[in-house]
Amino acid sequence: MHCVYKVTDKIWWIGGNERKLSVFEGVIPMNDGMAYNSYFIDDEKTVVLDAVDKSVSGVFYENVDHMLNGRPLDYVIVNHVEPDHSASLEELIMRHPEAKVVGSKKIKAMVKQYVTWDVDKYFEEIKEGDELCTGSHTFTFYMAPMVHWPEVMVTYEKSTGSLFSADAFGIFGAHDGNIFADAYDFELEWLPSARKYYTTIVGKYGTFTEKLLGKVGGLDIKRICPLHGFIIRKDFEKYINAYLTWARYESEENGVLILYASPYGNTKNAAEILACELAEDGVTRMKLMDVSHWDPMDVLPQAFRYNHIVIACTTYNNGIFVKMEEALGEMKSMGVCNKKVSIIENGSWNPVSGKLIKAFFEDMKDIEFVGDIVTIKSSVKEDSAQAVAELAKVIAASVQAQA
Repeated sequence: MHCVYKVTDKIWWIGGNERKLSVFEGVIPMNDGMAYNSYFIDDEKTVVLDAVDKSVSGVFYENVDHMLNGRPLDYVIVNHVEPDHSASLEELIMRHPEAKVVGSKKIKAMVKQYVTWDVDKYFEEIKEGDELCTGSHTFTFYMAPMVHWPEVMVTYEKSTGSLFSADAFGIFGAHDGNIFADAYDFELEWLPSARKYYTTIVGKYGTFTEKLLGKVGGLDIKRICPLHGFIIRKDFEKYINAYLTWARYESEENGVLILYASPYGNTKNAAEILACELAEDGVTRMKLMDVSHWDPMDVLPQAFRYNHIVIACTTYNNGIFVKMEEALGEMKSMGVCNKKVSIIENGSWNPVSGKLIKAFFEDMKDIEFVGDIVTIKSSVKEDSAQAVAELAKVIAASVQAQA
C-alpha cells in the first residue's frame, strides 16, 4: 500500500523508511534506521526527483503509481547516483519506459555503470544553470561535486523555493511520522544525527561543501529537501550555520574530548583523573570516550565537535593500541584538523605510544600540541598523578583562552 506525504500542493514525499538497518554502507553503526527520500512533482509534466535504496523500493514503486494515477511519468531527475538513491532506478525506468532521465554528463556516465537499459536512449543531459519547465514548476540545476561523490548536483525549483539538496543536509534516522525538521528538537534530535552524518559521509570534502553553500546562497530558498532525513522549512540560519561550521573544520564546543584506550583500566584511571582536574580548573564542556567501546564512526563526530582533544593510550606491541589507531585513522581520513592536542601515554617497559601519536597528528593540518606528553608506567603513581594535574592546568588555560 502506498505511503506518501504532502510537502506543498504539488510536491509530495514518496520515499521510504528502513528501520532494521544496523550498519550503513557496511561501516557506520546505526540505531534509528534511515529515511530514503524521493519526491514527486504533480504538474503538467510529472517528475520524480531521485529514486531510493533497494530496501524500500517496494513501497516506492507503489508511491509512484499512486501519484501518477494512470498518467505517464515524464521525467526522473537524478541528483546522485549512489545506490542508496538509485538502486531502484533501473526497475523504475523498466516500469515507465516513457520517462526521460535528467542529469549531468557525469551522472549519465555513472548511471551507465549501474543499469542494463540503453542510457543514451533515455537520458536528457543538462549543464550547470540549465532549466527544465514542467508547467507551473521550473527546475534549475547546480553542480555539487564531492558532496559527496563527483557527479552530485542539486536542483532548485523556483516557484516553490524548494532546494533538492542531494546528500547535503541529510541526517541519519528514519522518520517518526513527521518529515519536517521543525517537528523535532534541533539540539537533541537533528544536530547529533546531522553531525554524525556529515562527518562520516561528507566530512572529508568541507571545501566543496562550502562552495555549494556559497553557490546556492543567493537563491530564495523556502525549503531544503535532502535525500536523507527531514525537510527544512524554517529557521534556515541555524541549520546552515551548523553546516558551515563543519565545512570550515571549526569546532562547535570550546571544551575537551578525552579519548582513552585502556586494556586493564590503568590508562582509564589517568583519563578520569585528568577529567576531574579539568573540572576543578573550571572546564565545563568535556566528553570521555573509551575507544574500545565506541566505534570509530561514533568517535569521529565528537572529534569534529570539540576544539581540544586528549589522547590517553597504552603502548601495544611497540605501537599505538589497535582501537586507538583505528579511531585516529578515521579522524585523519575524514580531514579532522584545527585542533589542540594533548597526549598521555602508558607502557609497562617501553612506553612509546606518545611519540607515535604525536607523529600521527603532525601529519594532520593545523594541529597545536598543548602541554608535554605525560608518561605513565603501568599505573598512576604520585609522580604521574602530579604530571596529569599539571597537564590539566595547561589544557584548562588553553580552553579559557579560547572563551
